[in-house]
Amino acid sequence: MKVVVCIKQVPDTKGGVQFNPDGTLNRAAMLAIMNPDDKAGLEAALRLKDQYGAEVTVLTMGLPKATDVLREAIAMGADKAVLVTDRVLGGADTWATSTTIAGALRNLEYDLIITGRQAIDGDTAQVGPQIAEHLGLPVISYAQDIKVEGNKVIVQRQYDDRYHILECQMPCLITALAELNDPRYMTPGGIFDSFQAEITTWGRADLKDVEDGNLGLNGSPTKIAKASDKVRKGAGEKVTPDSPDEAVSYIIGKLDEKHVI
Repeated sequence: MKVVVCIKQVPDTKGGVQFNPDGTLNRAAMLAIMNPDDKAGLEAALRLKDQYGAEVTVLTMGLPKATDVLREAIAMGADKAVLVTDRVLGGADTWATSTTIAGALRNLEYDLIITGRQAIDGDTAQVGPQIAEHLGLPVISYAQDIKVEGNKVIVQRQYDDRYHILECQMPCLITALAELNDPRYMTPGGIFDSFQAEITTWGRADLKDVEDGNLGLNGSPTKIAKASDKVRKGAGEKVTPDSPDEAVSYIIGKLDEKHVI
């Protein structure tokens, strides 16, 4: 079984967010981590490796420093790593990003592609399903449990206060929730091996069946009108009821006013 996991290096928002003049994130100026949903997807792939001997390849699109998360993935147990990087790919929205990643994936053999549900820097949850659409693959999103039986996957798909159980023949694509599992730590031996491992680097010329007009900032139909750091919430309304009954009446009134009940 061959599993490809798409991971992303994202800003560590705990350290603050910085923007370029055009409204895009200044990724080079911020501390970076592996996107949490993607790390859960990687752990799912590594468990398939432990159980079935699957070959796990990690792929990311980003700046050259994105090799850091690829080496982290190798230190966790991934077998191969691919970095897709080129100046013409910068500033991509979800459409241009998914087009680029799909173009890279056409160079690889895979039975299963796993992506995170969404990245903490964009929160769109669009790239995974878009990749599947580009490649003509079935997709199961919001996976909270994954099992493999023969040539099919059985997925618990999170849905409101319940879940769906879906079966799908491979090849297919799954988007993983951070709640899917608890990712393993890197091992000392894995860290050593990761710095000896060769990272395959691809640029624009290595993408298959991709038009220039669909790449990078110029190929992105989504334009950022305004970007800012998270806005602080106001103090809100403070109430001091005279009795528990009055407090209950006030809360019920507010819930009714907001059409919650």
